[in-house]
Amino acid sequence: MKTYTTDLIKNIMLVGNTGCGKTTLAESMLFEGKVIDRRGDVGSKNTVSDYKDIEQNNGNSVFSSVLYTEYNNKKVNIIDCPGLDDFVGGVVSAMYVADSALLVLNAQNGVEVGTEIHNRHLARFNKPMIIAVNHLDHEKANFEKTIEMAKERIGSNVTIVQYPVATGSEFKAVVDVLLMKMFILKEGGGREAVAIPAEEADRAAELHNELVEKCAENDENLMEIFFDKGELTEDEMRKGITLGLLNRGIFPVFCCSAKKDMGVGRLLEFITNVAPSPAQVKPREDAAGKPVVCDAKNPASLFVFKTSTEQHIGEVIYFKVMSGTLTEGIDLTNSKTKNKERVSQIFACAGKNRQKVESMVAGDIGATVKLKATKFNQTLSANETVFGPMVFPEPKYRTAIRPLSEGDDEKLGEALNRMHDEDPTIQIEYSKELKQIIVSGNGEYHLNILKWHLDNQFKIETEFIKPRIPYRETITKTAQADYRHKKQSGGAGQFGEVHLVIEPYIDGAKPKDMFKIDGKDMKISVRGEDEQKLPWGGKLMFYNCIVGGSIDARFLPAILKGIMEKMEEGPLTGSYARDISVYVYDGKMHPVDSNEISFKLAGRNAFSQAFKKAGAKILEPIYDVEVFVPSDRMGDVMSDLQGRRALVLGMSSEHGFEKISAKVPLAEMNKYQTSLSSNTGGRGYYSMKFAEYSAVPGEVQDQLLKEYEAEQEEE
Repeated sequence: MKTYTTDLIKNIMLVGNTGCGKTTLAESMLFEGKVIDRRGDVGSKNTVSDYKDIEQNNGNSVFSSVLYTEYNNKKVNIIDCPGLDDFVGGVVSAMYVADSALLVLNAQNGVEVGTEIHNRHLARFNKPMIIAVNHLDHEKANFEKTIEMAKERIGSNVTIVQYPVATGSEFKAVVDVLLMKMFILKEGGGREAVAIPAEEADRAAELHNELVEKCAENDENLMEIFFDKGELTEDEMRKGITLGLLNRGIFPVFCCSAKKDMGVGRLLEFITNVAPSPAQVKPREDAAGKPVVCDAKNPASLFVFKTSTEQHIGEVIYFKVMSGTLTEGIDLTNSKTKNKERVSQIFACAGKNRQKVESMVAGDIGATVKLKATKFNQTLSANETVFGPMVFPEPKYRTAIRPLSEGDDEKLGEALNRMHDEDPTIQIEYSKELKQIIVSGNGEYHLNILKWHLDNQFKIETEFIKPRIPYRETITKTAQADYRHKKQSGGAGQFGEVHLVIEPYIDGAKPKDMFKIDGKDMKISVRGEDEQKLPWGGKLMFYNCIVGGSIDARFLPAILKGIMEKMEEGPLTGSYARDISVYVYDGKMHPVDSNEISFKLAGRNAFSQAFKKAGAKILEPIYDVEVFVPSDRMGDVMSDLQGRRALVLGMSSEHGFEKISAKVPLAEMNKYQTSLSSNTGGRGYYSMKFAEYSAVPGEVQDQLLKEYEAEQEEE
């Protein structure tokens, strides 16, 4: 395989709802480019793209697949992305390396849920987009309805370049209003150009004029030519479309049947002639914000956007050459580890099939193997270039996981980390606080696929359990307590007595010198303070108010240590405590038996007793939640939110959806993704971000205390 120069490379990502035919279209594109000599199909489980067991078992893409084809003396790199939003990681990572997108629509269903989601991602990344209307040979295909939905949900820049003369079993010809020809399509590839028949002439002319106007809108020179002549040449239209693609001013529409390989050749011809090359799109910036020009003459740098573990091979590293020329045996520096990596082999990928090449230039996409320690989101470069990391959507679904066999704890940890490397949207947290392994993903199905890999690939039997909530504990009023720790068992004993007062910590408040305890005024004198910023949020203020040497100063750190230990395991539910001021004002020592352990235990128990008398409250994490809902489903979604103790802050319209802004307790967001999908037919989506801790209602606190007591009894 030859080395293609940057101007001869096109990088396309295939996106669209699951079932729209992306994988089948990719198969036909590779067949048209003679990269494969026969077309597989999803039903027969022999496609180039969906080659992993889980994808063949389920009949849909789970991971993105890196492919290529050669057509019109150009190389087209293709990233076939999963259609389900659960696997959005493959879509987002492709956004960072693909230069344009091919959005595939199912002519039976029009613009589906996954299509809308992918379109939002494309808009956010400002990605050029071409539209392919697929399944036009199906008896329920409706091209007009599909275009109507596309203009409504994607935008007015949807512009017809081709339309079918007929659909269903009669789908055999398309009118191309860019070339102003009709193509008779042949099953299995190939086409015959003929004159547009008289009965289609008026419609073709009308759509041609619309296309010419769209082309002219994207360039002042083209606009002047259009005003002067009322027409643009074919080359001028191609230039206008390329410019329109780059600023998302036009979304050209093509027609095909991927299953029968009808119209795919013309689509590839358009991509190779008109879609922007890597040098034409806006350069990717490095971590410092400096554009890195995609030029083969610059120092070599590549960005790793995906890793995958393959049987009999090990880890495969997928990259895009961001600048320079990559050659076999080149040494590059990993920007994160600062270690040298030798790229000993370079491959052009067609799914699990890899074609060895000697070099790749700026803009190309390929893979390598046997690197020492390079992962996704890392840069390899010859000149210390560093590209900023890919940013993935926040997880929407969380659960706890545990192995059925205690001996599999370590194996489970290793397996989860490997799955995270392959799919970065799977987040793993080993929570010391909750005493659970928390896994987060994009939906229930997403995590069920994770479990399938653990059960079948790693041979670790696991179960999902309800995740605990990271509650916090605090106090609402002032309380006093004292505790004497005394232990005598022959020889040196233990003795320590601590008297203290606790009160709620208020940011900016000065320490007090007077308290009313049990109806009596008690005056104290603060002689020293120690501010502890707690790792889990909030503060502990520790005041030394000892007078007369009742407790030696050397024992105060031990008292603080005992209090901190109890802060890590709150008296109510074992959750972390926060925002408390402690005044140690008196105590007793023994000249022989007093030591640090004695005062640590005395301080710990005195604090625990005071805490329970100080109006202890449980705090729960509250999240800012934004829910985007089709207007006709608002009632169901609002009712569901109210049942989750949501405080609705406001409603507005955005991107054609109704947006609900609310504050919702994390405890009520369990499985919300599944519920929202059910209430909106899959069209609703949401985001959530931690906001604050707030006191739980009384009835909720009572329930939590009962549950904690039951857990303690079981243990």
